[in-house]
Amino acid sequence: MPIYTYQCSACGHAQDEMQKVSDALLTVCPQCGQSAYTKQVTAAGFALKGSGWYATDFKNGSAAKAEAPACGTGGCSGCPAS
Repeated sequence: MPIYTYQCSACGHAQDEMQKVSDALLTVCPQCGQSAYTKQVTAAGFALKGSGWYATDFKNGSAAKAEAPACGTGGCSGCPAS
């Protein structure tokens, strides 16, 4: 989900907001209540949530791959060396 930076031109309040791409732009400042809250142009940011590919495949780096025994060392059940 994208993270957008908003800033109020009336009071200067700035805040990051997590929104769907399809969500309407925010216009009312949560600090002062003025309709001067605008989205700023910033580098793209997003949040990974849930148990998707990142959490299961890449979060721990290559540690999971290093733990698996190589074939021929007697560590796997289908190996002739077992």
